[in-house]
Amino acid sequence: QVQLVESGGDLVPTGGSLRLSCAASGFAFSTRNMSWVRQTREKGPEWIAGMNPLGDRRDYADSVKGRFSISSDNSVNMLYLQMNGLKVEDTGRYYCAPGGSYTEVAESYEDGYWGQGTQVTVSS
Repeated sequence: QVQLVESGGDLVPTGGSLRLSCAASGFAFSTRNMSWVRQTREKGPEWIAGMNPLGDRRDYADSVKGRFSISSDNSVNMLYLQMNGLKVEDTGRYYCAPGGSYTEVAESYEDGYWGQGTQVTVSS
């Protein structure tokens, strides 16, 4: 059974940093593309970062490029998102998901593979 548990969300001021973590189990994590997606009431789901299993390909949405960094530790089935220079518009619920693109993570959502997410709130 696929299980993804996100953690690390918090209330931080503008310009602050956070590191989100995602513990994965129930599937071959080290062979899957993985992504972070955030969801807000205003914009709905937004794919923000993805990487391949080897870690030699990492892609970012323009909205977070240069500020966020996705990484993983395949030895412990963990996915991370380092978030620096946080802005109010980064506020949202963050999810990790199997898949390396918006289309792939949407499919994993339909398959019921998303976790509960972790809330990030950036104050002005």
